[in-house]
Amino acid sequence: MHAPTECLRCRGSLSVGVILDRGDHNVSQTPQWVDGIPERSFWSGLKTKGHEAFKVVTYRCDRCGYLESYATEAVAK
Repeated sequence: MHAPTECLRCRGSLSVGVILDRGDHNVSQTPQWVDGIPERSFWSGLKTKGHEAFKVVTYRCDRCGYLESYATEAVAK
């Protein structure tokens, strides 16, 4: 996939980044996209075993602030 360079809304310039997620003990993490319908798990919050996961990269428009996210890189199992 080629990185987008122009905002879909206003045609402004895009900057690459991530939406930061704070996990246990305030540890910084990047979000992941996981396929399938979420199922609750008593121990881990959601069952994800056996589901494909991808890293999420987000682009922000420098002009209007619109966020556009992509999940193209698979997470190593």
